[in-house]
Amino acid sequence: MSLSGVLKRIAVSLITVFLAMLLTFFLLRMTPGNAIDAWARDFATQRGMSLDEAYRQITAMINYNPKEPIFTQLGRYLGGLLHGNLGMSMIYQNVSVNEIIANALPWTLFVLSVSLVISFLIGINLGALMAFKRKTILDPIISIYAILTSSVPNFIVGILLLVIFSFQFGWFPVNGAYDPIVEPGFNLPFILNVLYHGALPILTYVITTIGTWALTMKGSAVNVLGEDYIVAASIRGVSERTLMNRYVRRNAMLPLITTLAVNFGFMLGGSPLIENVFSYPGMGYYIGQATQQRDYTLMQGLLLVTSLAVILANLASDLIYAKLDPRVKLEEG
Repeated sequence: MSLSGVLKRIAVSLITVFLAMLLTFFLLRMTPGNAIDAWARDFATQRGMSLDEAYRQITAMINYNPKEPIFTQLGRYLGGLLHGNLGMSMIYQNVSVNEIIANALPWTLFVLSVSLVISFLIGINLGALMAFKRKTILDPIISIYAILTSSVPNFIVGILLLVIFSFQFGWFPVNGAYDPIVEPGFNLPFILNVLYHGALPILTYVITTIGTWALTMKGSAVNVLGEDYIVAASIRGVSERTLMNRYVRRNAMLPLITTLAVNFGFMLGGSPLIENVFSYPGMGYYIGQATQQRDYTLMQGLLLVTSLAVILANLASDLIYAKLDPRVKLEEG
């Protein structure tokens, strides 16, 4: 892996981040409606000041004034970014976007990382079995399961789980990341309570992604089974178990590493429906709230972080894949 190749990937990623930031900025400015006017009227009434003064204070506080020329707004926004300031939320007054993201991001990362690890491990093992047992009942069963779960939106699965296990049986909570009576910290009661609250969102992701991993792994494993070194190992009398574990699964997993990293980024952006179903206070929940109530500053900050996550995940997948597979080299300059 050459240093110039790594630097080239990093440079491309930085350019992509900048373009994603610009795209997010201009798209949100094209969205109809203006939530600041209503906020300014309430602010003026509460503080006993003129509407113009209330409007001025609010735009200064949130670092956004829709009445300014578009490039003035862009300059203000870039200036805020350079100082690490994403502005103030419109709907969560007196709370910065930075603070909301800092509180929400760990919960989303927790749910997504646990879900991805579980579904990936189960999926690749099922996929390897499907490749080896193509003429058994296992293959059509898992294929049908994958088709069904990929055709049904994941939030529908989430609603079903919520209705059955929370409302019907009362086994799991209906909202929140943990109970208010539990003291947050690195202690067993808190950890167990967090797992208890995150169980249904995690289960939703796992149920809806296992099939896709299994089919992807099956296709990759079938290709590996046709390689000459696999045929040679089989002729030498290598057992089926060793062949599957040491030769097929290990090599068939390599293309999936890239998919794993990219999926993590896209799941971060696709979490609003799931987290809103369970009222789970992650990034997706706040994206949903900001979208519904036209909180432009919050949407802008959340979408920027989400885009950054996708781009960084893609960069990480390139670097990891090149490290794991010596046949892949990052090109020079």
